[in-house]
Amino acid sequence: MKEKLIDLLFKYKNAFATEKEPLGAIIEHEVEIILNVEKPYPPLLRRLAYPASPRAREALEVHIKELVDLGVLRKLGHNQQVEVTTPVIKTWHNGKSRMVVDFRALSTYTIP
Repeated sequence: MKEKLIDLLFKYKNAFATEKEPLGAIIEHEVEIILNVEKPYPPLLRRLAYPASPRAREALEVHIKELVDLGVLRKLGHNQQVEVTTPVIKTWHNGKSRMVVDFRALSTYTIP
């Protein structure tokens, strides 16, 4: 069983991020999320961020900068409006921070 797992992981090794090849954006392909509701969107899709401590906000900024640098996220200008917002939660495990995005409301209104 262990050998089968190792073979499977090795077969799909390109699906995993490494230090030399970190997670990044898919080039020349944009993901379109189609919602089953029209504007103005319901309050569940326009939620405010969860309260965060200064320590959590600082760690969150580090994670966001990392994702922007990798091309996974892009920053919006001050005059750009965000139609749908998704709360981000900071969790801590063994002294390391982790960014968790709450997509439950978005999933409720997304057409598969």
